[in-house]
Amino acid sequence: MAAPLIGLTTYREDAAWGVWHQRADLLPAQYADAVEATGGVPVLLAPVGQSGAADAVVARLDGLVISGGADVDPGRYGAAPHPRTAAWRPDRDAWESALLDAAEAVGLPVLGVCRGMQVMAVHAGGSLDQHLPDLVAHEQHSPGGDEFGAVEVTTTTGTRVAGLVGDRLSVNCHHHQSVRDHPGYVAAAHAADGTLEAMEAPGDRFSVGVQWHPETAADVGLLAGLVRAAAAYAGTR
Repeated sequence: MAAPLIGLTTYREDAAWGVWHQRADLLPAQYADAVEATGGVPVLLAPVGQSGAADAVVARLDGLVISGGADVDPGRYGAAPHPRTAAWRPDRDAWESALLDAAEAVGLPVLGVCRGMQVMAVHAGGSLDQHLPDLVAHEQHSPGGDEFGAVEVTTTTGTRVAGLVGDRLSVNCHHHQSVRDHPGYVAAAHAADGTLEAMEAPGDRFSVGVQWHPETAADVGLLAGLVRAAAAYAGTR
């Protein structure tokens, strides 16, 4: 059986390499490396606004990762921007929402990473707390710059997430926002300060969101779980 194809959503940003400095579709290589290491074939997905594109893409994939990145447009959940909410990308918000619609329609396995979990919650009709330090009075979840915060999380007994990563683990976080409510998903992990760090859809379908970055850690249990679910999905087609 062929290795499952895993789509990874990308950033569209100003970038520099070699003699070039221009707009580019990019993603940290750790995502693709982690997918490959767990038996999948990574496919980078540029933001597309064309009608029907998400359905066409999902029809060719076996799994989907909604990657990390900039804040979600607060207008998508009916909120005014917090002073610290910035740099949202309407094209990416719309593209990832369309991908989630298409994935849900066919039962495609999905993993949301950091912003990806937030996109999944908002897509389901939920909302975000736009600046987590306002709630927890510290910046451990996003210490600034290109550093990850080391956060201890406890998983919820009986959840898919607990089965993949265990009861407790230290994770790499880089999020100043958090999920406030998440219709259709159950809480799967929390930080000691009460921050929701993972959620999942009940039932057999792999539909999981985490606030941390599993692609940066030696323990890639979540990505391995996605790839296994994608292989099983591919076997049903």
